[in-house]
Amino acid sequence: MTDSLTYQQTDTPARGQVHGLFAQTMGYVAATAALFALGAWLGRNLTGGVGIVAFIAAFAVLIGMRFAARRSVPLTVGLLAAFGLLIGLAVAPTVAYYGSMDPRALWQAGGATALFIAGFGAAGYATRRDLTVIARVCFWALVALIVFGIVLIFVHIPGGALVYSVLGLVIFAGFVLFDFQRLRTNTDITVAPLLAASIFLDVLNVFLFFLQIFSNQEQ
Repeated sequence: MTDSLTYQQTDTPARGQVHGLFAQTMGYVAATAALFALGAWLGRNLTGGVGIVAFIAAFAVLIGMRFAARRSVPLTVGLLAAFGLLIGLAVAPTVAYYGSMDPRALWQAGGATALFIAGFGAAGYATRRDLTVIARVCFWALVALIVFGIVLIFVHIPGGALVYSVLGLVIFAGFVLFDFQRLRTNTDITVAPLLAASIFLDVLNVFLFFLQIFSNQEQ
């Protein structure tokens, strides 16, 4: 009984830290999503070239977050905010294009993304099995998917875009599982901005894959 009491006393702070990390990370994700939406709205009339520049800048900021996390949490949070705004500007031409084709596809993709992240996120957070191997497999699968996407630019493959999107969803299902498991296994609150960036990228990619699927259905 004494051992059980000791376990409960030592386990409670750890659980509190995990819950605190989860709440703070998801708060950062929500704020990043809001800044992304702002950037997408501000850049709705931008050209594709400007979007590419914004994407490169967003990628540079993302790298900067890795180094800033070792020195200053406020700086990392600030860079996360800049990343959300820049990636919104970068994706704005794409979102505007699909929105002009069929605005319903945006709402359908948004709803499907919410259900997708909620389902796989809950599964990843709850599972006790180590998902590190899945994350490694998904990384190399993502590299292969990028190569496949480049091939699709130059070679017409019937149904290639749909296959690309479905494979992308399968790969990011693994990433969502892994990232939400990290929320449960981590107790270091300083990693919250980096985890938020990773989860936000999961959400964004899933949304874009669903957007392509639903827009193709309407054609």
